[in-house]
Amino acid sequence: MTDETHRAITTVWRQESAKIIGALSRLTRDVPLAEELAQDALVAALETWPRQGLPDKPAAWLMTTAKHRALDRLRHVKLSGDKLEQLGHELDAREAMIVPDFVDDLDDERAAREIGDDVLRLMFCACHPVLGLEARVALTLKMVAGLTTGEIARAYLQSEPTVAQRLVRAKRTLGEANVPFELPRGEALTGRLTAVLEVLYLIFNEGYAATSGERWIRQDLCDEALRLARMLVRLAPREGEVHGLLALMELQASRASARVDAQGQPVLLLEQDRSTWDQGSIERGLAALATAERLAAEADDGEGPGPYALQAAIAACHARARRAEDTDWPRIAALYEVLAIRQPSPVVELNRAVALSMAFGPAVGLEIVDRLMEEPALKQYPWLPSVRADLLAKLGRNAEAKEEFERAAAMTANARERELLLRRAREQGH
Repeated sequence: MTDETHRAITTVWRQESAKIIGALSRLTRDVPLAEELAQDALVAALETWPRQGLPDKPAAWLMTTAKHRALDRLRHVKLSGDKLEQLGHELDAREAMIVPDFVDDLDDERAAREIGDDVLRLMFCACHPVLGLEARVALTLKMVAGLTTGEIARAYLQSEPTVAQRLVRAKRTLGEANVPFELPRGEALTGRLTAVLEVLYLIFNEGYAATSGERWIRQDLCDEALRLARMLVRLAPREGEVHGLLALMELQASRASARVDAQGQPVLLLEQDRSTWDQGSIERGLAALATAERLAAEADDGEGPGPYALQAAIAACHARARRAEDTDWPRIAALYEVLAIRQPSPVVELNRAVALSMAFGPAVGLEIVDRLMEEPALKQYPWLPSVRADLLAKLGRNAEAKEEFERAAAMTANARERELLLRRAREQGH
């Protein structure tokens, strides 16, 4: 197989797999089975397309193949002839709608909405709370983002068999729990949406600042999280926190090209060349933030913007500052204070300490950081000693700062982050 053919198959699969799995799930009412049938279609493409060339409509080819696999499976379970014929007609009708060439009339718009609904249902199934967080992430990347088991394993520096077993267990759990292929309603919707957003947030964060490996940024994970968040906004336009999360991702992603130098070394926020920040991404982020804040105001529940929108508002403060010294640190500190009330956590408190130190001096931030040193949740969190080291250095306590930078370096599993921390430790000796 040529590299060009393999790239074409990979691209088509990532673009269409969620639609195909979603369509089959709606028909079979069995998400694990639908994913298996779609994978069978992918295997068939890998075997056939290199010999026969890419079909005119690759997505339709995959759907047709998956449909035939579904019919074969149904025959094996010995359904009655009438029911089998009925399901066959349903699959034929679904195939005609699964990949519209374009949306130019009411029927095509209806088909596009159905496809979107299927993908949204699939996301909610993959992020069902019956699964643990790691399983949700893996299933989302597998079934909705279209990543292979090997790609997921490499993304999280785990063995492929480990990830494969996790996926098998997750799909078995979904099957045994009889998770329905439908959107939850009422209070259940809020809980499930929270799980979906949590997974997308986690995927983006791992890409934005990889916790391990040789690279500081995993751009592929950032791109997948952004793609899924944009999809979720289109499918759930009245949910303020969906817009808030998209705003946060867009604003953070705008700095991507400035976050590493030519050698791949990390460049800290205050040292970045802001002229290279992606203005298009900033504009999209600010627009999404405005929508999130408007929806929060319309809700009239007295709560205001949610945690993702608050984090996006913090990112917006950086995006609006043309120079690092123009950053409105008092506002950022105030936003972190609100965030600490809405979503209290030691990490939020650590970030609030940084903002306070920038607004009112390092001694103010150090007082908070020192209290966090005994926080169990941060015992192995390298940014805690890293932040403390930075504050100590600003106060001229260089020997202590050097020790803290070295401690942070020993904690991190990311090679680029370790190099940065060790360099900063060496600088304290001068």
